[in-house]
Amino acid sequence: MNKPMKHPYWGTSIDYKDMLKTIAEIGPLLEANAAADEEKGELTASTFEALKPLRMSHIFASENLGGAQLPPTQGLELIEAITWHSGSAGWVSMVHCCIGAMSAAFLPDSAVERLFGPGTDNRFSGQGAPLGMLKKVDGGYRLTGKWSYGSGFSHATYTHSAAFVDDGTGKPATDENGNAIIMATHAPVSEHKQLGNWDVLGLGGTGSIDYAAEDVFIADDLVFPIQTAPPLRQKEFFSLGVVGLAAIGHTGWALGTGRRMLDEIAKFARSKSGRAGMLGESEKFWFDYGRAEARYRAARAFVFETWRDIEASVEAGHSVSTRQISLVHLAKSEIHEVGVDVCNFAYRAAGGMSLRAGVMQRTYREMLVAANHFTIAPSIVTSAGREIGGLWSDRVWQFYDLIEKK
Repeated sequence: MNKPMKHPYWGTSIDYKDMLKTIAEIGPLLEANAAADEEKGELTASTFEALKPLRMSHIFASENLGGAQLPPTQGLELIEAITWHSGSAGWVSMVHCCIGAMSAAFLPDSAVERLFGPGTDNRFSGQGAPLGMLKKVDGGYRLTGKWSYGSGFSHATYTHSAAFVDDGTGKPATDENGNAIIMATHAPVSEHKQLGNWDVLGLGGTGSIDYAAEDVFIADDLVFPIQTAPPLRQKEFFSLGVVGLAAIGHTGWALGTGRRMLDEIAKFARSKSGRAGMLGESEKFWFDYGRAEARYRAARAFVFETWRDIEASVEAGHSVSTRQISLVHLAKSEIHEVGVDVCNFAYRAAGGMSLRAGVMQRTYREMLVAANHFTIAPSIVTSAGREIGGLWSDRVWQFYDLIEKK
C-alpha cells in the first residue's frame, strides 16, 4: 500500500517516526536518570546529552531555518513519548520546543537568521509573566527584572522573558487602547544571573529556577509584543499565538504522564503476590481501572480531534479561529484533570507501594505540580465555556483572556 503523502505545508526533511524511534532508544536512560535529575535539581549531563540530538527547540520552526516544520499532532506525540519515560525530561523538552516555536514565529528575519541560522543550535527558556522593565536606548533596550520558573534554563542558550516597556517615567507605556505594552525579550542566558530557588513537590529535575537581568542590552530585533505579535512566517499555523503554541507543550506533557501512571498501576496489579496479587483479583479495582482508561482515552481523543481540526484549517490556508482556541484550552484542561484523577486512583490503589521512591510516586507528584500551572487555570476554562456556550461569541482570544473585538 502506498504511503500517504504529507501535506506540502509541513516539512519533509525529518520523519517524526524516526524521532519517536530515537526516544524509544534513549527512554531507558531517561528513566534510569530520573531520580538523579531530581536530586540534582536539573537534568543531569547524561540526560541532556541524550535529548540534545532531538533538537526539540526546532521541531516547529520552518525548514529554511533548520527546523523540522512538523504539524502539531506530531509534536504532541513526541512530547508525550519523552514524558512517558521521564516527566522532567518531557517538561524541559516541551518548554524548549514551545519557546523555540514562538521565537521562530514572531521575531523579525534579522533575529531568526542569528538564532536559527547555519551553525547555530540554540535552545530557549524563560518566563512569560511581565516581571521586568525595558528602557529604550539606541539600538534596543536595557532590561532589568527577576523571573521565576525558568524551566530548562541551565540547558538553554537564550532567554525568553516578558517585560513592560518603560514610558520614560518608570511606569509601563500603554498602547492607543490604554493597555500596557508587554514585550517578549531574548538575550543570551550567560548575561543573566541564575538565582536557584527550586525546592518543590515534583518536577524537581526541570531546573525551573528563579533568574534575573540587571541592565542587560536587548537589540531592537530581539523583542516582540507577546500578546499581539503577528506571525511573520508560517502565518496560518503560528496564528495560534504564544498561548496556542504553549498549549501544545503542556497538553503533550499531560498525555505522557497520564498514560505512564495507567501503565504502572496495571503492571503492579498483574503481579502475583502481596498487595498487588490481591489487587489483581479485585473486581472493584479492575472496574475503576477500566473507567480510568476510558476517561484518559476519551480526553486523548478530544485532544487529537481538536488539533487535527486545526491542522486541516492551516492546510486549507486559514488562520486558527476563536472557537478552535477555546477547544484547545478545554482539551488541555481536560487531559490534565483526567491525569490528576488517574494519578489519585493509582496512588490510592497501590497502597504502600506508591509511597516509596519510584515511578508511581514521582509521577503522582509531577502531575499535581503540572495541574497547578496557570495554563489550565479555572478562569481560562470558564472563558472558553462562555464562548462555546454562545455568551461571549463576539469575543476573541488575546493571550489568556477572551476580550471584546476592537
